[in-house]
Amino acid sequence: MTQRRTLILAALAVATSSCAHASAHDDFFRAIELDQAPQINALLRRGFDPNTRDAKGAPALVLALHSESYQAALALAQARGLQVNARNAKGETALMMAALRGRMDIARALITRGADVNQEGWAPLHYAASSTADSATDMTALLLEHHAYIDATSPNGTTPLMMAVRYGKSDVALQLVRAGADPAVRNERGLGALEFARQAGRDDMVDLITQALRRRQPARRQW
Repeated sequence: MTQRRTLILAALAVATSSCAHASAHDDFFRAIELDQAPQINALLRRGFDPNTRDAKGAPALVLALHSESYQAALALAQARGLQVNARNAKGETALMMAALRGRMDIARALITRGADVNQEGWAPLHYAASSTADSATDMTALLLEHHAYIDATSPNGTTPLMMAVRYGKSDVALQLVRAGADPAVRNERGLGALEFARQAGRDDMVDLITQALRRRQPARRQW
């Protein structure tokens, strides 16, 4: 009888612990959804793992940035034990999402903690280049200052300059050209920045890339 009682109590303890964890998990992701930094900090102080993933496998910080829950994201970016380079199912990191959203505060915090500026494939600079946030030029400058490769190529060969002339702000495209981005690079489909600009119907970007290409042509020898 004593042994049976012990087993029952152990089972109840496990069940209670599981319920408490499930409750904390739900509270954690609800706080992210509602952008409630104090609740997140309270859970973290109690030992909740900041690297917990949601049902779709997204790291909490990447999810917060994707959801524009910026106070929650800032709290998570400062959490102890954070895996700063964790990726979601699409291969996106927190720094990539911060670059897209133009969140300089979070990007700086992540870089300070060792976030990968030059990861293989799609990189944070691609996301900064395609951003329409007011701070897109500042974000681009921040990444370049931390040695982001300016002609980084995605899995299909797309560069940040291509993204900028098609999706981003004209100031960012100009910034990349002035910083030395190669306008002649082509992706796997044979498309370069000029074609990207033309497909987007952005005449100012077509002019920018055309002029950049001309400057790269070798000067004709004078006889």
